[in-house]
Amino acid sequence: MKTPNLLFFLLLAFTFESCCFYGSCDDDFDDDPQAFSEYEPVFLSRAELEQSVRLKDPVQIINSGKIYVKDNLLFVSEVREGFHVFDNSNPENPIKIKYIEVPGSTDLAIRENVLYINQATDLIAARFNFDANTLSVTKRVENTFPELPSPDGYYAYDIPATSIVIDWKLKN
Repeated sequence: MKTPNLLFFLLLAFTFESCCFYGSCDDDFDDDPQAFSEYEPVFLSRAELEQSVRLKDPVQIINSGKIYVKDNLLFVSEVREGFHVFDNSNPENPIKIKYIEVPGSTDLAIRENVLYINQATDLIAARFNFDANTLSVTKRVENTFPELPSPDGYYAYDIPATSIVIDWKLKN
């Protein structure tokens, strides 16, 4: 009977030896999750974010995203930066009208001439007045969406107080 008890205790000892009771078992683990990411976060303060939606003259499309059509208007997303607005009355020759700058934007929906834009973690409603060429943010719902992860799936962990991740840039 001593042999089974001895085997049991040896097996138990080897099992506990594989556990980390006496030191750091994660010598290869870096406490900095962003150290693994190939990207670094771009921050904007809450105050700057809330004042950042602007109507500008047309700019060149550099990194296009989704395309939206509403009546005779065509909206082309500039990934995480804003939306290009075109007069699409003649689809063979769309004419640039304006550029809506919205840092951190990823999507747009339009209903009854209200633009619903997700800007980083917020949802904003805006009205674009075509006759007066003005844009006004009519409502902002803060923290509607989760924080923007990096393209390789990591999240910013050391976000400055009152700041929001609006984009990720490739590290040098």
